[in-house]
Amino acid sequence: MSKFWSPFVKDLVPYVPGEQPKLNNLVKLNTNENPYGPSPKAIAAMQAEINDDLRLYPDPNGDRLKNAVADYYGVQPAQVFVGNGSDEVLAHAFHGLFQHGKPLLFPDISYSFYPVYCGLYGIAFDAVPLDDQFQIRPQDYAKPNGGIIFPNPNAPTGCVLALDAIEQILQASPDSVVLVDEAYIDFGGETAISLVDRYPNLLVAQTLSKSRSLAGLRVGFAVGHPDLIEALERIKNSFNSYPLDRAAIAGAAAAFEDKAYFQQTCQAVIDSREKLVAEMTALGFDVLPSGANFIFARHPQKDAAALAAGLREQSVIVRHFNKPRIAQFLRITIGNPEQNQALVEALKRL
Repeated sequence: MSKFWSPFVKDLVPYVPGEQPKLNNLVKLNTNENPYGPSPKAIAAMQAEINDDLRLYPDPNGDRLKNAVADYYGVQPAQVFVGNGSDEVLAHAFHGLFQHGKPLLFPDISYSFYPVYCGLYGIAFDAVPLDDQFQIRPQDYAKPNGGIIFPNPNAPTGCVLALDAIEQILQASPDSVVLVDEAYIDFGGETAISLVDRYPNLLVAQTLSKSRSLAGLRVGFAVGHPDLIEALERIKNSFNSYPLDRAAIAGAAAAFEDKAYFQQTCQAVIDSREKLVAEMTALGFDVLPSGANFIFARHPQKDAAALAAGLREQSVIVRHFNKPRIAQFLRITIGNPEQNQALVEALKRL
């Protein structure tokens, strides 16, 4: 703490990202990164932007990327917002759409950045408990609120909420924004973007970090009614008019255009996930149903913290959350077949 800090900074509790250890020969299964590289077309598009034009500012609107997203999902460019990673998109939504003097609702077991944003922007919140199977119950959100946000699939559980359940939440709160955070949707869920033309209070956020293997590029976007998008644009242009650089816009747009590569790598992750679930189950683990590129698992006779420590000693890193209700679970990213096999062999030795 410093005497130069404002009282506002003193009380902030920042988000803690997953560990990024700098070790050789590490099986890194703790931050939900894609085990397969970006589309070769995306890499080529970014390389083409590394030229003398870098002396010029990028397109502040990111129109090339907005058009690519709009074409992919069959919406209008005016329904698309782009930002520096989905975390920035979410931050602008918290700032511009959730400050209404009523509590924001989100699951009690969910993305741990949500309460951080609430602290940053002074938003009251109510953490709604998941049920005993770690599922979201739509009826629990049918109460006064200043907005609703939840990941689908949820994180860290990986559980998927069906579209009819999302509609139930939307219909119960027509005067509040409902933000569906779809960071992992491409690995096993159905996007709610198909609902945006029917529900003006729906905003859907996605990232290119997971299913399009561009975590290092920092690109996210949101799709919703143009009025919601305008609010995000107002916040963005009052904060940073150029959130995406020239290479990021080009690479992200090309990633959307390369549908074949996207489908191939997503299916590879899904296939590996199902195989890993079977192997973990054979070892006695209880594994929650997952539609994400990770699984959430516990062993009835083994302490999760001890398992995580034992795996680390064998150079396998997974994520352990020492929090109520989930302290005996491990969140394990789906790696490539070799990485997954290394995990399984390490667990057998434990």
